[in-house]
Amino acid sequence: MAAAAELTLLEKSLGLSKGNKYSAQGERQIPVLQTNNGPSLTGLTTIATHLVKQANKEYLLGSTAEEKAIVQQWLEYRVTRVDGQSTKEDLRTLLKDLNSYLEDKVYLTGHNFTLADILLYYGLHRFIGWGTFLPRLFGYLQHSRAIQSYQLNHGLL
Repeated sequence: MAAAAELTLLEKSLGLSKGNKYSAQGERQIPVLQTNNGPSLTGLTTIATHLVKQANKEYLLGSTAEEKAIVQQWLEYRVTRVDGQSTKEDLRTLLKDLNSYLEDKVYLTGHNFTLADILLYYGLHRFIGWGTFLPRLFGYLQHSRAIQSYQLNHGLL
C-alpha cells in the first residue's frame, strides 16, 4: 500500500476530516504533506505523528518516556526494515524476529496500542499475499477500531 493511502486511512481512523493532500517525492516516493500553516512535512512517520497530534490522540505516541522511545524505535523500524524488504528470505527473517519479540507482549510497546502498531500493521499487510503472517501481531491488532476500519474499507472483514 502506498504511503499516501496509509496516511488517508490513518486520518479516517483518527476521526480527522478529509482534506489533506499528499504528494510523493523522489525515487522512493517519500510522502509529503503541505500544511496550511507552514512548511511541508516529509516522511511517513513525521506526517503520521502530526496527524495523531492534530487529532488530539497523543496517547498513541506513548504515555511514558520509555514508551515514547519504544514507539519511535518501532516507527523507525517500520521505515527502515519493513519498507526496505526486497526478498522473501528478508521478509521471513523479519517476520520471525517480530514474532519472537511479540511472544510475551500484547502490542509493540507492551500493553498499550500505539501508532507503531498501526503503521507496522499497514506496512506488513502487503505481505499477506505472500502467504506469510505474524499470528500474534495480527491477532491482537485485528481488534483495534483503527485496524477494523482499515479492514472494512478494504473488504477484509
